[in-house]
Amino acid sequence: MRVVQFITLEGKNAVAQVSGEMLQLISNFSSFYEMAQRAISEGITLEKLIETNLSSEQVDYVGVIKSNRLLSPIHHPDPAHFWITGTGLTHSGSAATRDAMHKALEKEDLSDSMKIFKMGLAGGKPKDGERGVQPEWFYKGNGTIVVPPNGEIDLPDYALDGGEEPEIAGLYLIGADRNPYRIGYALGNEYSDHVMERINYLYLAHSKLRQCSFGPELLLGDLPKTVKGNVSVIRNQETIWSKEFLSGENHMIHSFDNLEYHHFKYDLFRSPGDLHCHFFGTATFSFSDGIKVKEGDEFQIESNTFGKSLRNTLKKRENKSLKIKKL
Repeated sequence: MRVVQFITLEGKNAVAQVSGEMLQLISNFSSFYEMAQRAISEGITLEKLIETNLSSEQVDYVGVIKSNRLLSPIHHPDPAHFWITGTGLTHSGSAATRDAMHKALEKEDLSDSMKIFKMGLAGGKPKDGERGVQPEWFYKGNGTIVVPPNGEIDLPDYALDGGEEPEIAGLYLIGADRNPYRIGYALGNEYSDHVMERINYLYLAHSKLRQCSFGPELLLGDLPKTVKGNVSVIRNQETIWSKEFLSGENHMIHSFDNLEYHHFKYDLFRSPGDLHCHFFGTATFSFSDGIKVKEGDEFQIESNTFGKSLRNTLKKRENKSLKIKKL
């Protein structure tokens, strides 16, 4: 089951189940955050809650897209309580990339990145009941950095680059019992500054403090072991770069269980009512192929697993002057 959030012609928030080229409205709710809270409190699945509140009213999906009324498939009413985080060095990549990495692992003098990758290969998929090795982890921001599908994604004036990263994102709500509940998965663009990161790996934290986008559809239930997709950079309506990406546990060196455990093991991330978007990493992005993005470029990420494509357009932004005031 795949679901979306959008704005009606009357300007109200609405939730719907995807049904081909139509959106079937869900009654009695205006957000999936509200629905997830109800499902937790009643001890039922979101699918069951949707089935019991599904109306007969339908809306043209393409019409919603063309009129730019799509929203991110879930949001928190207070963006400060929406954690955006992620993890990297999780994917084995293509055969060529995998071969190059394994050859690099034969060297004695490994970089910190290769050491983490090697640790993941050895212990990223532990047996049931065991704890695996912890992955790389980063903080990206809060709900204020989330750009809706088809929205403009900022290239701030202090940035050196702004490149796409096609990923799967997990969405979670923390229940009153302080337990994380996985709501579902979405296509994500974990947009980052790769030029800044290349200067020095200790700049990784800075390079990740950028906007992001996910959706437009939220996939409920289990994720396939293999997810195939395509990512493109489009300039002046011409595709200047495009590549297939592979994800899902069959193409990862960490299990989802292991990645989730090493995020939510911290009490800090289990405050009741908080929403989490956690990006699970990628092995494919245009920067690694020498693409230099420009203002106006469109990023397109698509996968049959997730329905409609995720699109964002790069927009330069001048930051307001900053002055620290003394109290």
